[in-house]
Amino acid sequence: MLRIEPLDPRHNAVIAAAVLELQRAAYTVEAELIGSVGIPALQETLTELRAAPQRWLGAHDADGLVGAVAYERLADGTLDICKLLVVPSAFRRGIGTALLDALDAVEPAERIIVSTGTANTPARRLYEGRGFVRMRDVEVAPALWITQFERCC
Repeated sequence: MLRIEPLDPRHNAVIAAAVLELQRAAYTVEAELIGSVGIPALQETLTELRAAPQRWLGAHDADGLVGAVAYERLADGTLDICKLLVVPSAFRRGIGTALLDALDAVEPAERIIVSTGTANTPARRLYEGRGFVRMRDVEVAPALWITQFERCC
């Protein structure tokens, strides 16, 4: 059974370490999909993760932390999904969808934005299936393209 609850990596070193491990595992797969290790989250340190202003929800099952979503509320009320992470061994089990559903429930927003690697087809399908619309593709570093999505409620 999947349990989703708030995480506090800023004030809990054990949770921060678990989130960083999950993040590295998830973004290593994305790096392979998009053909670039230039994803900033792959180089993020524990100190940087703990200092970041994002709020987190985590998904736990019998194996422990299997997914997480980091988000921020922008000044105009937009909800910015900064990271959506799923441990590779739990891909295609609905964890990303469950995290997005939980986020909608705890942080309703008129406008939500998210980005993913343009070549990350599974993530793009997830967002499109949840009503996000592709806004633009942006080259954020040489040969590193992201697609920006938006959903207005």
